[in-house]
Amino acid sequence: MSPDAETPITEILAYTDESWQEGPPNAIFKRMRSECPVHWSPEMPDFPGEAGYWSVTSFDDVHTVSRDWQTYSSEIGGFTAVTDAVLPLELSQAMFIGMDPPKHDRLKALFQRGFTPRRIAEHGDEIRGITLDVLGRLDGMDQCDLVDAVAQPVVSRVICRFMGLPAEDDSMWAELMNSVVAAGDEVLNPDGPEVVQEKILPEIFERCHELIEDRRANPTEDLTSVLVHGEVDGEKLEEHEIVMGFLLLMAAGNDSTKATYCSAMRAILEDDEQRQLLLDDPTLVPQAVEEALRMFPAFAHFRRTATKDTVLSGQQIKKGDKVVMWYASSNRDESVFDDADRFDLRRSPNDHQAFGAGGRHFCLGTALARLELTTLIEESLRYYPQMEIEGEPKFVVSGFVNQLRTLPVRLGPRAV
Repeated sequence: MSPDAETPITEILAYTDESWQEGPPNAIFKRMRSECPVHWSPEMPDFPGEAGYWSVTSFDDVHTVSRDWQTYSSEIGGFTAVTDAVLPLELSQAMFIGMDPPKHDRLKALFQRGFTPRRIAEHGDEIRGITLDVLGRLDGMDQCDLVDAVAQPVVSRVICRFMGLPAEDDSMWAELMNSVVAAGDEVLNPDGPEVVQEKILPEIFERCHELIEDRRANPTEDLTSVLVHGEVDGEKLEEHEIVMGFLLLMAAGNDSTKATYCSAMRAILEDDEQRQLLLDDPTLVPQAVEEALRMFPAFAHFRRTATKDTVLSGQQIKKGDKVVMWYASSNRDESVFDDADRFDLRRSPNDHQAFGAGGRHFCLGTALARLELTTLIEESLRYYPQMEIEGEPKFVVSGFVNQLRTLPVRLGPRAV
């Protein structure tokens, strides 16, 4: 939703369900970058008990906040703008994304070896096989929804495979993760955000308890076993820390690639020139991936909390204030990216902030996300080069996850 040009910038709110009906409120962010790049909002109308927040919208300011963990903490108030309404703060703090160094560094290091580019590349054939299997299920279909028919089953199988979960549980875990990360979306979570704490988290804990007991008795090589048997400072993780580490990896694996792939395909299918470039030269797909990551970061924001009084771009930030880094805005900063609202796979350089802006919390799964995105886009276009959008795509209504809920397409003739 675009703000009224007459509305004073001080009265505009970035985080409301109304503003996110059609994805990120790019017009609002553009005004903020121009008029007030570090912007104070005194309330969150959809979460009446939540305190106000600073919106950090420019590339350089997001870079500053992201790298200064001593001033801007991930742990004190959690890593999302909404502190307690979805996940209780103590559970957010049990994830390494919700910790500060040094514990953050030590816990993250448990997984680092499994996510190096070299280790991820070893799974390339397996990920391509999963993608081809899913695309093969479309045989005989004229139309489908790319979100449900392609993106969701591919990303679910990939992350569940990494976690050591059977294929028959893919859809169940996907539904649970969608309900948590898109808690405010009436379609993905029709019972409302409160059901996350009342019903969904208890179910996740119950299912994870069974997994934990099994891995304790029968160690494996999967990431669930890494959590169960890993040690930080010579001590094994407590059960709630294992569960929240599991949830973090599952949620990120479920949503990030799905979100960016679907928005990338939409942009490609809406631009005949970009599509033809990729059909003529598939080696350009990695460049399309980077441009999709820039324009459509899977997570619209992460939050920090000021540990002391400080100043950012002239604004006096007080100790305890929420500081929200809007990647959906910083990746379209006109001072960094020419024609920032245009999808251009030939853009170079393309130093986006889709995986964060550096610092301790830079995304662990960058290599896996890039590999999945490249494979999905390559094979989708190879199988269905004449695919067209059929109908109106709809967004998940969320100020946290930046993704399409539906992307209806007409497949066209299969080419391979």
